Amino acid sequence: MNRRRALLAALPALPLATGLFAQEAVRARQNIEYRLIEPAQPVETGERIEVIDFFWYGCPYCNQLLPFLEAWIKARPPDVAVRRVPAILRESWAPHARIFYTLELLDEVERLHTRVFHGYHVEELHMSKPDVMEKWAVANGIDRRRWVDAYFSPEIDGRISRAARATKAYRVEGTPSLVADGRYITSGSMVSSLKDMIVVLDDLVRLARQQRGR
Repeated sequence: MNRRRALLAALPALPLATGLFAQEAVRARQNIEYRLIEPAQPVETGERIEVIDFFWYGCPYCNQLLPFLEAWIKARPPDVAVRRVPAILRESWAPHARIFYTLELLDEVERLHTRVFHGYHVEELHMSKPDVMEKWAVANGIDRRRWVDAYFSPEIDGRISRAARATKAYRVEGTPSLVADGRYITSGSMVSSLKDMIVVLDDLVRLARQQRGR
């Protein structure tokens, strides 16, 4: 036993397991699969890494990304929080942002976010029209008066304005776009397939984690 202890004592000390994995491998390449946001934008998620999904309900690529992104959100690391922001690259996108923020104000995003995509891309509803959305809301279990009051409220107008400013501040050029911690952004045009956006997103979260570790 004494000889064994002596041999063990002679071995060089190994780093702790946490140190071994502190620098996770990042394969995504800057200015190819992602780019930096300059200046970096402040996050709203405190100690957790912030991921923002910039989307447009009318975007067919956002609709195709949706199942992959929703699966990622459900299985995301515990140090990550997700926000959704409707991108407003042109004025015609604002009515779709109004839909999202109305759902958000009524606490219905988690239940009905994917149904809006379905309504637009599968049912081919003209969802920019208030009367179409009023009927859709009622059909999906929302009280008509609650929907109308929220849909036309000044609160929603303010949120739409903030979304338009965020679209510019984060330098969103198209949808879908995913942002990690206000610093790194990837989009559908930067990857070979929409599913690859999730692989890149994992790398951007790693980058954000390393940046915070500094």
